Amino acid sequence: MPTLFRFVVTLTILAGIVYGAMFALAMFVEPRKTEMSVRIPPEKLNPKKN
Repeated sequence: MPTLFRFVVTLTILAGIVYGAMFALAMFVEPRKTEMSVRIPPEKLNPKKN
């Protein structure tokens, strides 16, 4: 039983570290906002009908 308890505690600690890292990224990293343009060929806008 002690090895199972040690395994569960290890998994809990790892999950806490991962959760803390995700929380830190969400709180402290700001995304860059830029304009985005995509060229669409005219053939895609007005397809020829057969």
